[in-house]
Amino acid sequence: MRLHTLRLQAFGPFAGTHTVDFDALSADGLFLLHGDTGAGKSTVFAAICFALYGKPPGDRDLLLRSHHAPAGLLTEVTLEATLAGRRLRIHRIPAQKRPKRSGQGETDQKPETRLSEWAVDADGQGRWEPSSKSHQEAATEITDLLGMSRDQFCQVVLLPQNEFTKFLHADAHGRRELLGKLFRTGRFSFIERWLNDHSRTTEKNRDAARADVLRLVERIHQAAKGDLTTEYTAPTPDDPHTLTEPARAWARDLIRASQADHDKALQAANTAKENLGRQQSLEAAARELHQQQATHANAQQQLDLLQEQTPHHDALVQRRDQARRAQQVAPQLHAADTAADDHTRAQNTERTAREHLQPAHADLDAGQLETAEQSARAQAAVLTALIPEEDTVRQLTADLKRTDAERQDFAAQQRTAQDWLEEEPTRRRTFEARREAARKAEEEGRRHQAALDILKVRLEAAKRRDAHLTKITQAEQHLADAQADTGQTGQAYLTIRRQRTEGMAAELAATLTAGTPCPVCGSCTHPAPAAPQDGQPTRQDEQDAEALHEQAKTTQDAATAALHKLREQAATATGEAGDTPLADLKTQHKTLTAELTDSLARAADQGTVQEELLALDGEHTAMTQQHSTATAGLSARNASYDTLTQQLTELTDKLAAARGTHPTVAAHADELTRTADRLKEAAEASHHLTTATQTLTHRTTQATHAAKDQGFDTLALAQQALLSDEDLHTIEEEITQWRENRAAHTTVLENPALQQAAAQPPADLDAATAQRAAADDQHAEAATAASAAHTRNQDLTALAADLETAIQRLQPLEQAHSTARHLTELVTGNSPSARVRMQLEAYVLAARLEEVVTAANTRLHVMSEGRYTLSHSDHQAARGARSGLGLQITDSWTGRPRKTDTLSGGESFFASLSLALGLADVVTHEAGGNPLDTLFIDEGFGTLDEDTLHKVLDVLDSLRAHDRTVGVISHVPELRRRITHRLHVRKDPTGSTLAHLTEAAE
Repeated sequence: MRLHTLRLQAFGPFAGTHTVDFDALSADGLFLLHGDTGAGKSTVFAAICFALYGKPPGDRDLLLRSHHAPAGLLTEVTLEATLAGRRLRIHRIPAQKRPKRSGQGETDQKPETRLSEWAVDADGQGRWEPSSKSHQEAATEITDLLGMSRDQFCQVVLLPQNEFTKFLHADAHGRRELLGKLFRTGRFSFIERWLNDHSRTTEKNRDAARADVLRLVERIHQAAKGDLTTEYTAPTPDDPHTLTEPARAWARDLIRASQADHDKALQAANTAKENLGRQQSLEAAARELHQQQATHANAQQQLDLLQEQTPHHDALVQRRDQARRAQQVAPQLHAADTAADDHTRAQNTERTAREHLQPAHADLDAGQLETAEQSARAQAAVLTALIPEEDTVRQLTADLKRTDAERQDFAAQQRTAQDWLEEEPTRRRTFEARREAARKAEEEGRRHQAALDILKVRLEAAKRRDAHLTKITQAEQHLADAQADTGQTGQAYLTIRRQRTEGMAAELAATLTAGTPCPVCGSCTHPAPAAPQDGQPTRQDEQDAEALHEQAKTTQDAATAALHKLREQAATATGEAGDTPLADLKTQHKTLTAELTDSLARAADQGTVQEELLALDGEHTAMTQQHSTATAGLSARNASYDTLTQQLTELTDKLAAARGTHPTVAAHADELTRTADRLKEAAEASHHLTTATQTLTHRTTQATHAAKDQGFDTLALAQQALLSDEDLHTIEEEITQWRENRAAHTTVLENPALQQAAAQPPADLDAATAQRAAADDQHAEAATAASAAHTRNQDLTALAADLETAIQRLQPLEQAHSTARHLTELVTGNSPSARVRMQLEAYVLAARLEEVVTAANTRLHVMSEGRYTLSHSDHQAARGARSGLGLQITDSWTGRPRKTDTLSGGESFFASLSLALGLADVVTHEAGGNPLDTLFIDEGFGTLDEDTLHKVLDVLDSLRAHDRTVGVISHVPELRRRITHRLHVRKDPTGSTLAHLTEAAE
């Protein structure tokens, strides 16, 4: 890759348009990029990366648009470079906001990419030929020519020394992250993950088979219930070897023991049934006596409780009587409460009315308020009489304004006529020029109409093309869904078919009848027919699954045919419309339509301008007459204006005295009227408060006399005794309920049968119930034991057959998992036979690191004068960490290896620079061998002494000797003296600028 020119516009800190001529900069093979911090040195490389890959290094999308650039200047980057022997020009416009072409506001500018290639024809003439306008096509072609991803490009073309210093001092994990990205070793990680997943899958299958065996063993344990003795040891999960033959022998011995236990349980069940009948009769007699004794005791207890409630009953009777007497004085109490509420409202009304009065009226009594009201109304009447004079002032003002407007109008007419007569020659020449322009616009419109007819055909085809492409995306998704559905239904069909095949014995056993020959063995006796498992699929299930699979395949075939048809239609439409986007065609159509409309509008002006020339002659006569009339009218209006002004001044002085501080006389009169209304309201409120006070005193006295007549000393006692009808009814019901309950319990105690039962000793129901329950439990236990023994014998026989099937399935799965686990441990470095704990990806990266170290040492040997040598180590890492990416440096002065973090700043710089250059060589070779003719080295030179700096520059000269161009990004002054060609970046409040400097220029 060799760079030629870079053109920036409104990009990053660069507000305007700047061009970098790399051919001139790299004339000596080495150039310097320098400038103040923040000026935009790194932005130059960011623009190169954006031009090549459509995205700057890292995540800097928000920094593309310059904040200093004018709104109408688009952000653009154009790069000319030679890639793999082909000279290309890449022009990119990122997504951004731009002003609308018509109207106010902004609109979205879509991203654009244009790729062109320099070609020479048969005559030796060179020109740029368009190659692609598609983002995807341009990205694919550029990436193929460079042979590396954006991350690789940024790492090997721009050598950021701070990152390689970190790489030099990093641990194995840090180096693995960087090398993995550059050498794209993710495929080896994929192999590790696949083998690991495969190992887990085989382990899961084996564990599932073991779980099946152990689950059957557990079910046999459960069926045996732990009370059967056997001479064999039961299988356990701790010892997988016991899950085969030992399990079979253990299950057979349990079946023999369960048969003997069944015979013993049948005899015990018959004995327990006879004892249960006797105990049930004794329990019924004891239960009847206990119920009679309990009824008599409960009645006596309830009657005693009612006797204890007698004081509460008497208090309720007293409260009921007081409430009845309080109801006699309820009307008087209500009247007193109403009078108190009226008195409170009157006080609030009187207080509110006085709050709106002026301070001088706030403390007046009712009579004084009425006197003040009358005085205010008299003053308002005087002012009301002067209100018509204000209308006279307004009329005079209007007449004066109208007269002045007429003066101004006559003056304007006079000026208009004079101006028109002076401008008439110029207008006449303008009309003649318009007549000629309309003739030319008519010819232009005919050309636009022909081009618009052709564009309409392409636009309709483009609409069909885009519609078909949208449908193609939907059809592709529909096809993918149909394919997934076909795969799922096919897998379900195979699973059901396999399960039915495995359970075919149980399906055949379901058709067997006693005395009928077996269709498999021919026997007429069927001692142990196979039993179906839970969820066993039937023939109908298999047929339904097959039908679903066939239906899914039919749907997939239909989706494939529809997609093929849509693609043919899209290709036809594309042939008519081309690859131009529909939005661009619409823009062209809109532009061409606007141009046609504009041409027709200008051509239509031809008849109009001829009429306007004829009208111009008529206007000349009218304007001459207008000038004479306006001069006479202006003189008359000036005299009338002076007379009206004198009358208005005299009347205005008279009304100013009547208004006072108010805006108008009417406003002053309204203010006096409102004051009189407030005074009247306050006087009425004062009278009402006096009346409410007298009423409250009278009604309170009446209520007090009525309460004493009913036996209450105060109104408060009468209020407390007063109850609502609902509360009084509740007390009445409680009194009645108490009396009825006492009579009912007395009647129960007088029953002769209950008195006779109470005289007997207490019935021992618990003992009778316990004896019957014991007999019941004994019988149920014996019957259950007999049934369980029979069921257990059958279950153990069936489970033993299932156990045999599970053991046969387990053996091959054990072997498959053992093989998968061995391979997984081998590629992950966990195998006991591995010399070092190195994963497959780390092993590959270690080989690449050895190549990088070898390439780096050729430069490090020169920079360090043969003192330092880098070496790769795959020794075991500390505390059991993964090994394989160790890095150390050997000092020839001591003959011993050193850790890389013990190097000084300058030593770390040239060691990391050597690594960076070596890595660039190896990555370039790994990416396909396309030469990188241009490199950038970013900072780090400030840590070097003068001698070391010269040695480093000698190494860079050696790169130049191999036809490479090296760009150094640095602030070091010594480099400005050493490097002839320099690109200086200057920052400014209005945006940064670029300048190509040479030693001769300075």
